[in-house]
Amino acid sequence: MPKKQLRNCALVTSILLGASLLLLSQTSTPVPNAKAFPVAVPVIDGGIGPCSADVTVTDASGAPVYAANVTVHIAYGFMNIRKLDLELGTDADGKARFTGLPGRIKHGFYFRASEGDRSGEAFDDPANTCQAQFTIALLKKPQ
Repeated sequence: MPKKQLRNCALVTSILLGASLLLLSQTSTPVPNAKAFPVAVPVIDGGIGPCSADVTVTDASGAPVYAANVTVHIAYGFMNIRKLDLELGTDADGKARFTGLPGRIKHGFYFRASEGDRSGEAFDDPANTCQAQFTIALLKKPQ
């Protein structure tokens, strides 16, 4: 066989061998259950202290509310001149986490949640509860 034919034969053989190995290496694996992988809770870091708050938003019947908007306005520092507004949406379980909240503050702050025409709020004084956990029930806004 001439060298050119030998080289072409070797090239075709190596391509076919590589393709067959590639096809054999792709075995069918079962798709894992969606509950097997925990979904991370949405988190926002205020970066001004060591405290945190875990918020769960529910409707009037206690079912979690997806994509509810949770906001908090924090006024801190000398004469409350520094201000921080944080906003976060809830996950499918109605959960959201705020970290980096101040530990010492003159007045507490309100976590306000809303979704559509429903709203609710919860108050936190981080001097008493640095690692707070709240459940906010969304109710129809009064007309």
